[in-house]
Amino acid sequence: MKSHEVAELFDQAVHRSIARAGAATCDPRVLPVLLTLAGSPDTGVRLQVAVALPMVLIDDHPPEDGVAALIHLCTDSDPEVREWATFSLGWSATADGDDVRRALWDRTRDVDPEVRAEGARGLARRRDARALPLVRELLAREEVHRFTFQAAAYLADPSLLPLLDGFDPTAEGVAEALLECDPLRRAQRDEAAWQVMTTLHLLRPDLRVALLGERCDLGLFLDIGDGPDGSGRCFVDALLNRAGYDPARAVELVIAGVTR
Repeated sequence: MKSHEVAELFDQAVHRSIARAGAATCDPRVLPVLLTLAGSPDTGVRLQVAVALPMVLIDDHPPEDGVAALIHLCTDSDPEVREWATFSLGWSATADGDDVRRALWDRTRDVDPEVRAEGARGLARRRDARALPLVRELLAREEVHRFTFQAAAYLADPSLLPLLDGFDPTAEGVAEALLECDPLRRAQRDEAAWQVMTTLHLLRPDLRVALLGERCDLGLFLDIGDGPDGSGRCFVDALLNRAGYDPARAVELVIAGVTR
C-alpha cells in the first residue's frame, strides 16, 4: 500500500472518530464540523455523521443547514447511511416542514425495506395523512415491522383497527397502536387524565399541575411541581396502568410521590 493510501485511511479513521465524539458532546457548536464531514467520500464517515447530527440538533427549531445535511444523507448511495439518516431525521429529530416531509415521503419508496419503514414512521410521527395508505398496506403484509405499529399509533386512525386486531397485543408496539387508534379508549384515557389533574388541584392547591403533550410524542404527560425547581413529569398512561385505571388511586400515587 502506498503512503498516500495509508494517510487517506488514517484520515478516514480520524474523521469517523471525530463524528462519534461530536455526537457524544450533544453540543450544537459541533455542527460545523459535522457539516464538513457529511461530504466525505468515505461511507463510514457519512454514516457516523448521520448518527451524530440529531444529537446536536437539539433545539425546537434546529439550524436549517443541519436539517438540510440530514435530508441530503437520506439520498446517500449507501443503504445503511440512508437508513440511519432517515431514522435521525424522522425519529430522533423533531424538525418539520415541507422539505422534511418530502424527504421522508421519498424514502417510503426506497428500494431498501428498512429505509421504507423508517420513512413511513417518520412521516406518521408528524401526523401526515399521506402515510395512512402506506401504513394500511404494510399492516396487511405477512410480516409487519415494529416501526409500522408505531406509525399506526401516531396516525391514530380508526380505519386501522380492523388490521391491528389480528396481531398479538403483547407484541412490541401493538397495544399502543390499538389504544391510539381507538377513539373510545383514547377518550377514556384523556378523561381519566383530566380527572387526575382536577382532583390534584382540589386536594393539593399548592402544587403546580398541568397536562401536556409533546409535539412529536404520543400520549399525555402530567407535569407536577411544588416550586420553581421542584417540577416532575410522569407519563399518564403508565400512571393510570399502575393505578388500575382508577383516577382516585392515581391521585394517591402522585401525592405519595411528591410528599416523599
